[in-house]
Amino acid sequence: MNIMAVLSLIFLFAAIALGFFRKINIGIVAIGFSLILGRISGVSDSKIISGFGYSLFVMLLGVMYLFSIAQINGTLELLAKKVLAVLGKKSFMIPIVIYLLAVILSAIGPGTIPVFALMAALTVALSIQMDINPVKLAPFGLLGSCAGGFSPIAPTGIIAISKAAEGGISGVDMPLFAGVVIGMTLYAIILFFVFKWPSMKIASPVNAKDLPAFNRQQLITLIGIIIMALLTLVFKVNVGLSSFVIAMILSILRVSDEGKAIAGVPWGTLIMISGMGILMNLVILLGGIDMLSAALASLMNKTTAAPIMTATGGILSWFSSTSGVVLPTLIPTIPGIVEQVPGANAVELITCISAGAHGAALSPLSTGGALVLASFSGLAKASPDERNTLFARMFIISILAVVFVSALSFTGLFRLLTTIF
Repeated sequence: MNIMAVLSLIFLFAAIALGFFRKINIGIVAIGFSLILGRISGVSDSKIISGFGYSLFVMLLGVMYLFSIAQINGTLELLAKKVLAVLGKKSFMIPIVIYLLAVILSAIGPGTIPVFALMAALTVALSIQMDINPVKLAPFGLLGSCAGGFSPIAPTGIIAISKAAEGGISGVDMPLFAGVVIGMTLYAIILFFVFKWPSMKIASPVNAKDLPAFNRQQLITLIGIIIMALLTLVFKVNVGLSSFVIAMILSILRVSDEGKAIAGVPWGTLIMISGMGILMNLVILLGGIDMLSAALASLMNKTTAAPIMTATGGILSWFSSTSGVVLPTLIPTIPGIVEQVPGANAVELITCISAGAHGAALSPLSTGGALVLASFSGLAKASPDERNTLFARMFIISILAVVFVSALSFTGLFRLLTTIF
């Protein structure tokens, strides 16, 4: 037995546990553990620091800064409200539009976390105005954010594709994006009927006449986002660099408060991702990932590999970040699993991990569900009993999402997508 490999895995899971139970940024814990583990194993400081993902950091920072500008000047919030105002009295369309809007906003660049925050506040506010339980509307905003979050130009999608590339796995982008969209959409459809939305008769709480027109700053911001998407998707410019160029132009045109936009970047998430990257690189060097891959592979065959990886991604995501912990931890195990499990498909397994992890995002112990609970507590002045009830219901919906996506992966749907794309 490789003692250093075992020790590296102990440090990895200890970092995740310590971050969760002590409510400390896991990235900070990971960097601290990297130094300690490096000293024990004889790995030099320069080798430890080399695990910092400069390219990924630049891509994420560019995208996050650009959309922080769009949030600070109110562009995204006003866009969401204007789309809802179009509904009029077609109340059954509200969850559909909420879902589609979240998919689009998340996919064009902001990714899951900023859209989680926007949709959590928006859906809870709408629920209060319509006098319905937030659990009947909030999941559609979260599921839509998750569906769009694995776009090749959104932060979570960038992380998954980058981690796959580090393991020599290519062709991930479109099968991954399509798989997560299909998984989240099918579950949203089920919830749509379970919550009896087709029979609801509620007037739209957003009146178009009460909304202002887009101002100059917001129009310029919308144009800038469209140009960023075109540069990235059509002309294949690095998404981080194209985001920085657009953000630079927006800053020059004074469309937003630069200081507030910089402060609005989710630096905690960047620290988490970067710190985990450093620790994961050390775990890989010491053989920990090979050992973890072998342990997972021992439980799998061609038929069970997909659902096991889906459930594993979901369970880990209930207690930690998809982008900061789940993807950096599980994606590096895929090459080893594929080698040891005949017939296993690398792209399929990455899609399974991602779909399972994002199905779990509705949990109030995860980012999406926690934002809904926080919005409900603040906007509705909810009592402890009301908060506890919403907590339980959101967690149940999250558990069912992971079960549903795991069952979906068992059908071979995600493998089929690898042949289509």
